[in-house]
Order: sequence, then C-alpha cells, then structure tokens
Amino acid sequence: MKQQTFAAVAGSALLVPVLVSAGTAEYLTRAAVDREPPRSFARRREKAKPMPDPALDSARERLRQSPHQRVEISAYDGTRLTGHWFPHPDAKRVIVAIHGWRSHWYRDFGAISEFWKEQGCSVLYVEQRAHDTSGGQHMTYGAVERYDCQAWLCWACKRCGLKLPIYLAGVSMGATTVLMAGALSLPGNLRGIIADCGFTSADEIWCHLARDSLHMPYRMVRRFANAKYLRRTGQTSGLSTVDALKNCQLPVLLIHGEADDFVPPEMSRRNEKACAGQKRLVMVPGAGHGMSSFVGKELYEQELLAFWAAHDADSGEPGQQPV
Repeated sequence: MKQQTFAAVAGSALLVPVLVSAGTAEYLTRAAVDREPPRSFARRREKAKPMPDPALDSARERLRQSPHQRVEISAYDGTRLTGHWFPHPDAKRVIVAIHGWRSHWYRDFGAISEFWKEQGCSVLYVEQRAHDTSGGQHMTYGAVERYDCQAWLCWACKRCGLKLPIYLAGVSMGATTVLMAGALSLPGNLRGIIADCGFTSADEIWCHLARDSLHMPYRMVRRFANAKYLRRTGQTSGLSTVDALKNCQLPVLLIHGEADDFVPPEMSRRNEKACAGQKRLVMVPGAGHGMSSFVGKELYEQELLAFWAAHDADSGEPGQQPV
C-alpha cells in the first residue's frame, strides 16, 4: 500500500512539470503562430513598443496613404493573399517586398520606400499570410510563405514581363521568407535577394527569445512547442535559411543592425557563411531591429545602389516562371 501511495505521489510530482511545460508551450505557440495571439501577449507587445519617432511614423503613413493598386492572388493552397502595387512610370527594376512577423507592409518599408521610388523601382508590397487582409490563420516563419513568394513573383512577371530585373526584399520574418525562397525554382529575371535582419529558423529564434526576452528555459517546452506547431501548420520548426542558402545561386545582400536585440546579428553572419552564390553582409552601427534603413540611411542606400549596379544587367535567359 505504501509503495502504491509513493508511486502515485511520485507520478503526480512528475506530471506537474509536464503540465506546466505543455501549458507554457501552448501559450508560446499561440503567441508565435496564431493570427490572433493571446490577449495578455497582445497587451505586453503594446506596452513594449518603442517610443514613436515622428519622422519615421510620417514616412510610414505617407506610404500607407499613397495612391496605389490593391491586388489579390491565390496561393498554392488556395489562401487569398493581398498585395499593394506601386508601379513606376519608367521602371528600371521591380521589387517584391515582404514584411516581418506581426508587422505591416507600410511599417517595415516606410523608411526606404521614397528611395526605391526615386531610383525607378516598381514595388509590390506584400501582406504576409495571417496578417492584415491576407487569408490564413497561422504564420510558419518562411516554411509556407516561401511558396507565396513564388506566387507573387509569377504575378510580377506576368504584370511586367521578363525583361525587367526583379529583386526579393524582406525584413525580419520577411527576410527569412525570401532567403528560404531562394532555394526554390524561380524566374530567370530574379536578380537577387535583399534580406534585412533575418533569422535562421523558427526553432532558433524561439529559443533565443524564450531565453533572452522571456527568461524561460526553452528546452523544457521545445518538444511540446514543436508538436503544437506541427499540428497547427503541418510544418517543422527546424526548416533553416542556412540549409536553403546552400542551394541558392542568387546574389544575396544581407543587412543587419549591430544593436538588434530581437534577432541576433550572428544569425545573419551564419546566413552569409552558408551562401552558395555571391553574397555581401553589411552591419549597420547603432541600428536596432528592422531600423537599418532609417538609422543607417546613407549606408543602406549606398549598398542598394551598388547591389543593383552589379546585378541589374546580369546575363542569362529567363527561367521557368513559378507555378
């Protein structure tokens, strides 16, 4: 009888951390993946917002309110996706711009949008799935979104033809998305990828944020979180930009703020080392997460000009358009 009682108590004691870990994993997964995060998480994010910068906020609002064409396409899985098309009357190139996690197209590209316009860029600003008016209920940190890039590139090629050079550009999760897309079958007039403060994988960024921002031992909940992520999305959290870049022959421009405390700059260094094709890594002094184009405006713009000058006229026959 005593042995049975001891076994029951011991079993209960072992069950407690399991239940706690499972509950924590559910909260983290909802916060990381679901279109609608937990209310407490949303409140925490609101409180953690940086102090507003009038110049940056003004640039974002100008972009949001500028006249443009709203477009829709269907992703490979039938999800309706929304984009915002800003054609240039004398376009030199086309940019497909992908925003970051729980962000907005005008927020992440407000600081650079005027420069793109001045330099003759037609720009398609994409609303990522599970954001704003695009469909979908879950974010997959590039695993599914990379195929959305294929679909948007197909739209851009049909709209603009195959002669204009095209570039993929992304910030944060958008950067991870475009880097992962680099290993897919893409049109031949895609000249390069511009990735600003991208992370390497869902699993690694969750581990970093849990440890450094939430101060919790991620190893305790990793198994539960990965299982919940797989159940929600059908994807595994280990899909990595590092693996994708080993199979990407496109030129890649990597940019990262040295003061980024959300995505470690080391992740861009690892991405740079993994690139199979031409690559350049630019570290922007004093720039926080997603702020390089604003804080390091002159350096950022110089690097873009050099990247375009090097690759706009790259030779090669256009390849198959993505389906």
